[in-house]
Amino acid sequence: MPKIHKVVATVWYNKEDMHALRQVFPDAQFVYVNFFDKQKLTEEVRDADVAILMGDVDPCLLGENALQWIHCDHAGLNGSARPEVFARGIPVTGAAGRSAPVLAEHCIYFMLQSCYHTKELLAAQAKGQWGVPGMNTWRGLYGRTAGIVGLGNNGRMLAERLHAFGMKLIGYDKFPIRGLDYLDQKLCANEGDSLDPLLEQSDFVILTLALTDETYHIINRDTLAKMKPGTFLVNIARGGTVCTDDLVEALENGHLGGAGLDVFETQPLPPDHPLWRMQNVYITPHSTPQVPHRAGRSIEIIRENARRFEAGEPLRNLMTPADAISVDKAESGWSRLMHVDAGKQKIDVKMLEKFLGKRDWTDPSEWL
Repeated sequence: MPKIHKVVATVWYNKEDMHALRQVFPDAQFVYVNFFDKQKLTEEVRDADVAILMGDVDPCLLGENALQWIHCDHAGLNGSARPEVFARGIPVTGAAGRSAPVLAEHCIYFMLQSCYHTKELLAAQAKGQWGVPGMNTWRGLYGRTAGIVGLGNNGRMLAERLHAFGMKLIGYDKFPIRGLDYLDQKLCANEGDSLDPLLEQSDFVILTLALTDETYHIINRDTLAKMKPGTFLVNIARGGTVCTDDLVEALENGHLGGAGLDVFETQPLPPDHPLWRMQNVYITPHSTPQVPHRAGRSIEIIRENARRFEAGEPLRNLMTPADAISVDKAESGWSRLMHVDAGKQKIDVKMLEKFLGKRDWTDPSEWL
């Protein structure tokens, strides 16, 4: 059975969580490297068995080294699903599932905004206005139909919650959908099922699937036209699953009832983009509230995979060729940050802390 002798980590954890991560590998040499120190990272992984990364698989990890497993501490692996990574043959895993409960809440947040016409009610409140014209026609979630495209961790969590709301549910996935027997329909792409029944019947179409060559622009002019008038689209997956120009067209011509969007093909979304100004569009900047102790949930995934690795068992959240996506379609929230070409002295740590939080330590000796 394989044995883990050396681990290199670049994750941006606080002192307590770094200590907990260190304890996952009690018998191994454990080395911390700032993710932006590419020279040291290249040197340290030469004789390392495992790399625990803050973001995607950096090119400097694909050279001559002893790596047998790379873990990326975020959910979407499309930024790592590159031909050169697959060619290198190192197993790559991710943290899918750690934030699934709140991602499901995020979907419902968008859906309820649509049901309660939040923008109109807030505008009326600001004016001291009692009531909004047409509000007697508004409908809640109960009894309506939600189509969930992608029944992985996030889709399954969402299905459980929408079932509790009393909604009718249609699920679509590449693979057969196991369990979730309360779904009214289960559609499987690999078994020849079309997405059309979901599009034609759903009041809400919700994207919770990975971005791959197969799912790139799965929502486009043709699929939007198959949605019934007034459908509300939610995308918490990846921006590339939706053709932005076609979405704007469907919103402007009134075919879509609205959209809740957390991800976009171009991020940040340009300030002059028409989506910002649409009354029936709700936008969040690729940001979901965290689950309690998100790092702790990540560490449990790493702990289980460390056990599986040494036991010779299949790894959880393993990247496969099905995750591959062409370079021109690939996107990752980490890509720009991961590929900075700057020495340690050029990195603005305060900027990093703004987005990643404070680490509360400066030297590994503080948590070892």
